[in-house]
Amino acid sequence: MTALPAQPVVLEVNTRVWLREVQRRTGRPVGLGDVPKDAWDEVTPHGVDAVWLMGVWERSPQGREIALRDASLRAAFTRAVPDIADEEIAGSPYCVRGYQADVMLGGHEGLAAARSELDRRGIGLLLDYVPNHVAPDSPWVSEHPEYFVRGTADDLRRDPAAFLDTGTAVLARGRDPFFPPWPDVVQLNAFAPELREATADLLARIGRVCDGVRCDMAMLLMNDVFARTWGQHVGAAPQDDFWPTVVAAVRRRHPGMVFVAEAYWDLEWALQQQGFDFCYDKRLYDRLLHESPESVRHHLAADEVYQRRLVRFLENHDEPRAAHTLHPAKERAAAIVIATLPGATMWHEGQFTARRTHLPVFLDRRPDEPPDTDLRAFHERLLAQVHKSGMRGGQWRLLAAEGWPDNPSHRDLVAWCWSGPGGRFLVVVNLSGHRAQGRVRLPWDELAATETRLTDILDGSGYQRAGSELTGPGLFVDLDAWAAHVLAVESAHD
Repeated sequence: MTALPAQPVVLEVNTRVWLREVQRRTGRPVGLGDVPKDAWDEVTPHGVDAVWLMGVWERSPQGREIALRDASLRAAFTRAVPDIADEEIAGSPYCVRGYQADVMLGGHEGLAAARSELDRRGIGLLLDYVPNHVAPDSPWVSEHPEYFVRGTADDLRRDPAAFLDTGTAVLARGRDPFFPPWPDVVQLNAFAPELREATADLLARIGRVCDGVRCDMAMLLMNDVFARTWGQHVGAAPQDDFWPTVVAAVRRRHPGMVFVAEAYWDLEWALQQQGFDFCYDKRLYDRLLHESPESVRHHLAADEVYQRRLVRFLENHDEPRAAHTLHPAKERAAAIVIATLPGATMWHEGQFTARRTHLPVFLDRRPDEPPDTDLRAFHERLLAQVHKSGMRGGQWRLLAAEGWPDNPSHRDLVAWCWSGPGGRFLVVVNLSGHRAQGRVRLPWDELAATETRLTDILDGSGYQRAGSELTGPGLFVDLDAWAAHVLAVESAHD
């Protein structure tokens, strides 16, 4: 097992799409055990600590057939890839028939080879786990009906879209409390002790082949959420919550296994308390894309311990591509924010080269798009320099930007600093489409009596300032629209 750092940098890879493109380049069939060195190099640039191979498990043939018959899904497929063929529609990776590596990807041996390749590079491996539901052709459906939310014949008659008649039982189809049932999955019962035990056993088996799991829609299994969703069908909630029970059982067998929660509805803190190492920070994503710099600053005022256990991102397979939603300059500014905050960071394969097509996860192929080589160079330099600096191993602090009555543009600046064994660092980002000025006071009083050298670790530009200015009125900052400073702060006499 590769031990991940306290705040890992993760790259998500759509496994089937990636392998298909590697195969096209090499001209021969490629499973996970056949990936050439240069292809691994592309998804493990310097500064990446873990690769999330999304979609390695056995997908459901029944789920695929349901998807092929769904007019709204077919429309989404053709919007993304107009000439998509049926044989390029693999079905949803979140409609899992079994937690065995798909034979089309090289099976167990291929997955083991991929993990070995990553391990040699010091890179961890994350895989998916879907705790809320399984495919209708999962062996659990026929072998363990006690794992599922049960319905009645009346339920089936009243709402046939929400229930499935297996021939021996009526089982609920999977759902969350805000949307209609999903037609291709069957709902597991988070309150059933048999299901909790089986989940812990399955996760322990998965823990033998990876370093951590990303748990899909993890909040749906929390006692209060599950009770609101399923009410009379599942009875009273047990005394203990689902995740503390399951995670504790898994960690007795895999103490270092990392648990990442896809989390929404402001339940991140609760899931952290229930055992998750990291939870999605969807709030920061929304604020960066759609809200004001002040909103971002307010978000970052949260407790640092809490923030260190969030996953910061600008896109993933569920969200539109950043190159589609953000102006190129804003995308770079937001990337600097993500890369230099406390917490885990998640990037998405293709994000660095400005892919714009939001690909449905059902598909094996994406359209060709010309790569933006400058954007890739920017991201790789950002990740490498932040990693090399060691800043995120230090202590983090949010800073204020101050201005003047006749110039309120300082409100568009967000700023923070790091200090630790790697040195002192200051980050200031203009999160607006216009020029902004302000002063940022540094918290290091020991600099007051010295001349101080400021070096931007991204472009090498340098400045020299009196320490008394930096710790007194503060560093004067004048940044163009969406521009940023990522500064190493050193005594000029060092």
